[in-house]
Amino acid sequence: MGKFNMLGALVGDIVGSVYEFCNTKSTDFELFCGASNFTDDSVMTLAVAKWLLEDEAHTIHYLIYCMQELGNHHPNAGYGGRFAGWLCEDNPQPYNSWGNGAGMRVSPVGLYAKTLDEALALAALTASVSHNHPEGVKGAQAIATSVFLCKQGKSKQEIKEYVEKTFGYNLHRTIAEIRPRYEFDVSCQGSVPEAIIAFLEGNSFEEVIRLAISLGGDSDTIGSMAGGIAACMYPIPEEIAERCDNILTADLREIKDKFIQMIEAND
Repeated sequence: MGKFNMLGALVGDIVGSVYEFCNTKSTDFELFCGASNFTDDSVMTLAVAKWLLEDEAHTIHYLIYCMQELGNHHPNAGYGGRFAGWLCEDNPQPYNSWGNGAGMRVSPVGLYAKTLDEALALAALTASVSHNHPEGVKGAQAIATSVFLCKQGKSKQEIKEYVEKTFGYNLHRTIAEIRPRYEFDVSCQGSVPEAIIAFLEGNSFEEVIRLAISLGGDSDTIGSMAGGIAACMYPIPEEIAERCDNILTADLREIKDKFIQMIEAND
């Protein structure tokens, strides 16, 4: 497993951060600028990683603790209104969301899980604390499944067929077909399959990120989901990895590094 796999979702988020509300419909764009930064996608991805690192029992209580602790330590990361409230509640409850927040944070599960069944169960758990709508759970499971299968060395065709059969997503479209009519869509059902298609179509890590962000819409989240899968198949160019690593704060970088060490030790 490559050293920078955990960075895949974080790179997609950071590169996409400046295009979320200033969409591009081209693959020809600057990967980084002065405003490039991590968003809630990275913070919650690392909260899930922290949970997997520190809680062998995988309890809901500790998952919520990790999400709230890290989220409140980084309060200006761009959380949605309902989730921002959830982060501050004494007894946060799921609110039947089908939003792609469920898919954006789940990639560590696919890297961590030893079996596909474990990946599916842990993914459902990460979604259920807030995004417990069936589409939210399905989106999280589809991304975790894609990461897990890719980590296991399955081909793109095998991943495509399994995801289509299991989750009912239409992955027979192309980015070029989707892009002209694609608009901002924060639902799992309107962004998870698009992220997977970007992975299926790209022939390098950077190309996957460029394809994902070129759709427009919720660019950082689509980039994060696509990048989390792509990093299991393609190496992240060292210059890109280092640039993103330096954008992370010390606490986030520490979680990322510890998670990588755990995954590599168990590989």
